[in-house]
Amino acid sequence: MPKLSRRSFIFMTLALAACKRGAADLLLTGQTMGTSYSVVAVNDADVDPKALDAALQDALQDVDIKMSNWNPASEVSAINAHRGADPLPLSADMATLLKAAEDVHHASDRQFDITLGPLIDLWGFGAARPPGSVPPDAEVRATQVHTGQSRVLSLDGQTVTKHVPEGGLYLSAIGKGFGVDRLGAVLADFGLTNYMVEIGGDIVTSGQNAESRPWQIAIEEPDALQRSILKVVGVSNIGMATSGDYRNYFEKYGIRYSHILDAQTGRPVTHTTASVTVLAENAMLADAWATALLALGTKRGMQIAEERGIAALFIDRNTSSGDMRFVSEASTQFDVVQLG
Repeated sequence: MPKLSRRSFIFMTLALAACKRGAADLLLTGQTMGTSYSVVAVNDADVDPKALDAALQDALQDVDIKMSNWNPASEVSAINAHRGADPLPLSADMATLLKAAEDVHHASDRQFDITLGPLIDLWGFGAARPPGSVPPDAEVRATQVHTGQSRVLSLDGQTVTKHVPEGGLYLSAIGKGFGVDRLGAVLADFGLTNYMVEIGGDIVTSGQNAESRPWQIAIEEPDALQRSILKVVGVSNIGMATSGDYRNYFEKYGIRYSHILDAQTGRPVTHTTASVTVLAENAMLADAWATALLALGTKRGMQIAEERGIAALFIDRNTSSGDMRFVSEASTQFDVVQLG
């Protein structure tokens, strides 16, 4: 069973604290997508918890059979295994996800890229090999031949065409957010209007918590060695995701290599941005944009966030002298969409 991430632990601490007896009646938790999920809701629709849990499990299984790179029978696995140049039909859900991925790809200087799976494996951050070794430049360049979202695939409504036979889709930076939104839709179908859904730190909220306040979500300092909260934000009717480089990395000869890759160089990013939190209209877009902006780094990422009205909080390692380990900078929209 996967361990809860620190972000998930802090989230659950806040969620459980809000669930006072007789106030928030529903708390459902479990494992999915290699991580944990939790659903917190005010049961103002007198929902049967067992019926709701069954519907949530059905939704999670449906997402898995479409989006999971780890399920050999999934839709994405079938796309990755396909070697022909003929267009492949897509489910409505996959077409929605790929259109969102395409939009973020083009809007992020092509740094958000769902075809980087071979490079992720090469650097030891996937399933192919353990992390800890730096691949030769020639091997990085050879692997890049099979990556590059705009070159590898093209989307046309309900079909996708692969132009690089060995290319594939790696949906970890957007699929989890899609799953969160699906669970939120299940709650809405049951008539629930006040809820918070979380999968591995990606969140979608609706209405208010049991204390009739916006949902209070913690953003932690991006420190792998100790747990501390940097900021608590109030959110409602919005998706939220944080992408960080401080859990999945390795060091070699004094150089730090994170799992966040520069899509242009095929190598881990070298800037000082440690995490980015994004608030968006849904968890899928928050998930994708958090990854995209972290890959870009604060300087260029903030420019894009301001140009596009994206609510983002950047946290950088403080490389100057002083007591602060981290410095944060919020986009204009981030301060606008927060609630009390």
